[in-house]
Amino acid sequence: MENQLLPVALLDNPKIHRNGKHKVQQFGIPKKKEPPKPLISIVIPAYQEEKLIEKNLIYLTENHKSKYNYELIVSDGGSTDRTVEISMKYADITVMHNSNDRQNISQGRNRGAERANGDIFVFLNADSIPADLDTFFDFIIKWHSGDSEYSDAAAFACCVRSMPDEEIFKDKVFYFIHNSYVRLLNSFGLGMGRGECQIVRKDLFNRIGGYNETIFAGEDFDLYRRISKIGRVHYVKELKICESPRRFRKYGYLKIIISWTLNALSVWLYGRSVAKEWEPVR
Repeated sequence: MENQLLPVALLDNPKIHRNGKHKVQQFGIPKKKEPPKPLISIVIPAYQEEKLIEKNLIYLTENHKSKYNYELIVSDGGSTDRTVEISMKYADITVMHNSNDRQNISQGRNRGAERANGDIFVFLNADSIPADLDTFFDFIIKWHSGDSEYSDAAAFACCVRSMPDEEIFKDKVFYFIHNSYVRLLNSFGLGMGRGECQIVRKDLFNRIGGYNETIFAGEDFDLYRRISKIGRVHYVKELKICESPRRFRKYGYLKIIISWTLNALSVWLYGRSVAKEWEPVR
């Protein structure tokens, strides 16, 4: 029995083990290589955002940049407060607007995209952050690799909600209704997604010419409306984005909804916004 041949065991680490008097050779099985992670470019337009932007940039950089492959780009619109100083501490790229002309948010996003190196663009507002970074980036990576039920998507609309520590009952009601509205429009192929977070492939973004810089409000709707003509925009409830409710607190929901509606209809029908500027709320 001492000369009986034993089957070879295949385990992760090659070692020599003794089984009674017999030596068993164990060979490692090559692990399947994971596809390389895409470079994700997060573009944040900012203007006079010193009160919020540092907390959000820390959230985006702390403990996650070593795990996920992304770059952080802040496109400043000519701030005179500490926004640029703060950005340069945390962002990989800070784009500065040096002209005396007031930059609109479409221009800010486009200037940031021009400096981006990624395969995928994620546009966030300065007061908006993903609720869970692991869920957020894992979803994007699977989508890019084709390992997703949304592999046919050209762009994504996210589920937006108020910051949890600032949320009140009427916020919950509004966001439930508005997210349902965004989901409905995308189910009909009309293309809709709030600028708090828009996710799109770089090649498609460049193909359609980016954001329309003549639009001062409703540019987010316009971008997805044009994308929907050549690709599919999906609303994904798992992609949760938290935003500051500061604008709703100042103007109230009714005034904001009326403003959004008028600008969206004007963009849809005439290709321009009613608003000539978007007033910052700080």
